Amino acid sequence: MISTRDRQLFDEELDRVIGGLPGRLHELLEEVPLIVEDEPGEALLADLFGDQGGGDLCGLHWGTALTDRSVQASADLPDRMMLFRGPIMRLAGFQGGRGGGGDGGPGVRRGRGLVELRRQVKITLLHEIGHHFGLDEDDLAELGYG
Repeated sequence: MISTRDRQLFDEELDRVIGGLPGRLHELLEEVPLIVEDEPGEALLADLFGDQGGGDLCGLHWGTALTDRSVQASADLPDRMMLFRGPIMRLAGFQGGRGGGGDGGPGVRRGRGLVELRRQVKITLLHEIGHHFGLDEDDLAELGYG
């Protein structure tokens, strides 16, 4: 479980990242819901990865990329993007998250701090936005968002 302080810290950094995005991406975030959860659920991980496990899934674009849309897909559910606090915070060097202190205290940092958290939030958000615009994993890696 992620502590209240770590959740607040993450959400503040996400707000800073979103505030620094170009206007067109702000418009996109008004059209495509951005859902932030502490951890990906077991059912979601099983759907995506089967028995292989998902490692630390940081984000997900759920829907049809703009480049793949057609009138035949008009009945599809709306797109959404998801970010998962725990995996992103662990990647940034925070030990909070699964098994972390749920007592409201801050997660233990392993050195890199807020700068690295902001960087990982930005990379993950831009990665999922890239999927929305039709970029695949190779394209995103080439841009530095892999």
